Amino acid sequence: MMLNLIRNEVTKLLLKKKLFLIIGLLIIFITLLSYGQQYTYEKNIDRFENLSGAGTYDWKSLATQRLEDLEKRLDSPYIPAEGIASIDIEIKQLRYFIDNDINPITPSAAKFSVDFVEQGISLLIPLIIVILAADLVSGEFSTGTIKVLLTRAVPRWKILLSKLIALLLMTTLVVLIMGLLAVLISYLFFGQWGFDEPVATGFRLIDGQLNADAVILVSRFEYTILIYSLTWYVAIVIAALTLLISIIVDNTVSAIGVLMAALIGGQFLQFFLSDWPIVKFFFVTNLDLTRYLTGSYQPIPGMSLNFSIITLGIWGLLALLLGFQIFSRKDVLV
Repeated sequence: MMLNLIRNEVTKLLLKKKLFLIIGLLIIFITLLSYGQQYTYEKNIDRFENLSGAGTYDWKSLATQRLEDLEKRLDSPYIPAEGIASIDIEIKQLRYFIDNDINPITPSAAKFSVDFVEQGISLLIPLIIVILAADLVSGEFSTGTIKVLLTRAVPRWKILLSKLIALLLMTTLVVLIMGLLAVLISYLFFGQWGFDEPVATGFRLIDGQLNADAVILVSRFEYTILIYSLTWYVAIVIAALTLLISIIVDNTVSAIGVLMAALIGGQFLQFFLSDWPIVKFFFVTNLDLTRYLTGSYQPIPGMSLNFSIITLGIWGLLALLLGFQIFSRKDVLV
């Protein structure tokens, strides 16, 4: 019975053709951004060649010069241990690029796929999930089909659970499709996969200072998997919150409006009221999980990757608990 309910909910989501709309929007955004990045890269190379008067752009000589400068800096007695660790990581990266003839500033499919979700994780990706799920329950109320569902000899919690599982499956599918489209479309422009390149991650901000004690080198492929895992987690939390609003609000347009207001309003709160301690507990403030990996992101003092993951998890669990409670008691037969 449960599998039939889940299959029915997945089918309804597919029949609404929202997934195809989302895929179409992603193709447009990714294509435009890939073209723009390639165009900017080529213009920057042309500008460098014209200003330097050195003729053909030679990235390897510049990288070698940078490597020599960093090695000289290591001999300085005034660099703290954290700085030495950070320089050592950069030296290892540059040596890898030079030895393997990899231009570190050349756009690649792997870099673009990560950049795309890093830029969209706070607003674009949540809005996509809202489009997918805002009418999951509210649509049933507005069309009256919820009454038909409840005429079956099935507990309400099972009906809502089937909708939740279907939503989680579709959310996971959307994140996978997003990653595949970002890689494949950008490869058509850049002609480089770039998954074997090393990436330094594990930087932390401690009391406003960059700490490199826990920095490690991973492949760009491993880093991409990590980034998209964090993106999936954020998408799942947004899906849970969207389901709650869809239960509370009987109109789909109102549900979308509430969620968009929360997302956009949260950005304003973070920008204008960052000194207010309670702001760091708002879910919107914690959406940008991927930026923590660079060590350059600490929107509000006291926040960290673990803090934001736990905070988002609490928001998601509370949304599900409230959603099941409200749905089980809501009068839908009037």
